[in-house]
This record gives sequence, C-alpha cells and structure tokens, in this order.
Amino acid sequence: MAAPRRGKPPRHWIDLTDAERTDAVADLGMARFRRGQLDRHLFDHLSTESAEWTDISRGDREVLAENFVPPLLTRVRDQQADAGTTVKTLWRLFDGSLVESVLMRYGVPGLRASGRGRERATVCISSQAGCGMACPFCATGQGGLQRNLSTAEILLQVVDAARRLRDGEIPGGSGRVNNIVFMGMGEPMANYAAVLAATRAITSPSPRGLGISARGVTISTVGLVPRIQKLATEGLPVTLAVSLHAPDDELRDELCPINTRWKVAEVVDAAHGYFAATGRRVSIEYALIRDVNDQAWRADALADVLRRDGHGWVHVNLIPLNPTPGSKWTASRRADEQEFVRRLEARGVQVTVRDTRGREIDGACGQLAAVDRASS
Repeated sequence: MAAPRRGKPPRHWIDLTDAERTDAVADLGMARFRRGQLDRHLFDHLSTESAEWTDISRGDREVLAENFVPPLLTRVRDQQADAGTTVKTLWRLFDGSLVESVLMRYGVPGLRASGRGRERATVCISSQAGCGMACPFCATGQGGLQRNLSTAEILLQVVDAARRLRDGEIPGGSGRVNNIVFMGMGEPMANYAAVLAATRAITSPSPRGLGISARGVTISTVGLVPRIQKLATEGLPVTLAVSLHAPDDELRDELCPINTRWKVAEVVDAAHGYFAATGRRVSIEYALIRDVNDQAWRADALADVLRRDGHGWVHVNLIPLNPTPGSKWTASRRADEQEFVRRLEARGVQVTVRDTRGREIDGACGQLAAVDRASS
C-alpha cells in the first residue's frame, strides 16, 4: 500500500496548519493581517492568481505567491458530456504525474441531459496518482500507484470546480459545489493524513476553509479496516463509502486483492462501527459484473452480510460496471440487475442503482486512467 518515494510537491499555503500560516507570514517580515487576506483570496475568492489580490501591495503579493502559492496543477484538457454538465479534467502535477477529476451538475432546469432531481453539483476528486489496490475491473488500479497527492493537490481540484461553477462556466448559470466525493483516482485511506487534512480544509468555516458541510463529503475505501476505525474517531460526520463488490471472501479475494488482508466480515464490522460512532449511514458500493457477482443468490448473501447488525445503518449503491480498455468483464444484464435490486429490497436493504454519468468520456466510476493521448 505504500506509495513509491518521490519528490514532494512544493509547499503550498493549503498544506500549512492554522498556526503555521500565521508564523509563516511573520517569518517573511509581513504584518500578520496578510495571513487573513491570503486565506480569503484562496478560500473565499477561489483565486490562485496573485494579480487578482488587489488589496495587497504588488511587492507583498509577489512574495506571498512565490513562497506559498506555487503552481501545483496544470490543466491538460477538459472533456465534456451530458450537454456540458459533466466535465472531466486531466491535470499534470509538478513532477509530470497525471490525475483526473470530474465535475457533475445535476437537475439544471430545462436541460434534460443533466438528469432529474434537485439542482446540485458534485466534484469527484483524486487522492493519489494511480492506485495500488489492483482491482482488476478498475482502470486506475490497472495502472498501478505512482504517488500520494499532497493536501494542496487534492484541495485545488475542489477550488477549481467551485470557481468554474461560481463563474457560470458550467451550463445552468452561477452555482456552487454541494458534494465532494473522494472517488477519483487512488485509495483515499492509503493517503490518510493528506485526505483528512483536505477534508478539514473543505469543511472549515470561511475564511479558513471552503465552508462546505461535512455531510456533503464522501470518503471511499476498498476496505482498509484500521483507517476506517480511525476515521470514526476524528469527529467529522462525513459519509463513508465501502467498495465491497462481493459478499463472499472467495470472490472478493479476486475482485479486491486487499481482501486477502481484511476479510468481508472485518470490513463490514468496521463499517458498522463507523455508523455506530458517527450516526452516519454507510454506503456500500457494489459494481455489478455480468455473470461474476450479479447472481440472485449473491444478492441474498449480501443482504445476510449487511443485516447481521440490523437495518437502517447501510445503503447499497449498485454500479453497472463501466467499460475499461482490455477488461474481460462487462455490465450485468438489465434483468439480472433488476432481480438483484428486488432481492435486496425484499430483505429490507435500501438500494439504488447509480447513474453512469460521463461514461462516454471515460469519466464514470472505475474509468479514470489519466492518459494524455496527445503525448502518448
């Protein structure tokens, strides 16, 4: 699970703790109020361009930018789907590593391609360049792990999405980010410290954070039990999403190799422990793969696994498998998907089938591979 040792990104203001920010400004010989100004520009104004910090003298803003706001993410390209309401962005990091994030806007009035329901926006962000979990049906896992992202590299994906929504660059006029899901590239729990710091910055009140409700943040994991247990003690009421994909150890060993370390029962116990500690209902992610894990008896087995601790603590999110290059697997037949849903509901397990937004631009669940085709 350990990320390869590579050079660290340049230090960014977002990487500093609250106390470190105040000290860092003082160390430059500047007045302490500059710290508050920089906080407001980054978190309130969503501005990483020092030329826009017009309430700071030109000399000071250049020094602050040079020391605390290095360019960490460079946009390589955007790809759009769903009439422009789904945007996948490929980013190049300081060392040439590539990651992707996806911005999805739902329920835009008069725009059927944006889907139904209330108007809202979700940004799916990456926490690692690549992934070391090696799940064979996931494009990210097939590419292996390059390195962990820093707190700033994670958070700047959200800042960019929030700015684009605010500025009306996404169809539907000016808007804001409502939900953030750590479901992009990487295993978030394997980069725990940076993910937790980014989450605290996301949820901290303005102007020292983005001021987004913790209830709008989802952190996913393929089942790193000790980290699930630790997250339950952090006092952050975020949603935990567990990528289970099989109710039995024999199949899950194949689909999620980390299962050879922490078995299904251990993962589910940890997930229920998270619910007990936080009161937040857990999401169980289950990719439906034709003739692999979509049998009716496996739906019954999944219900048995999840109902051991009663009901109401968990919700199953079924994901029709999205195609990835070279994969031998495909999505379930519609009839099998419907029977799987029926079996779970009959056993009192709440379940929904996830909307496959961005599939045609390889932006849906399990498809992020961060390939720069222009240079490949």
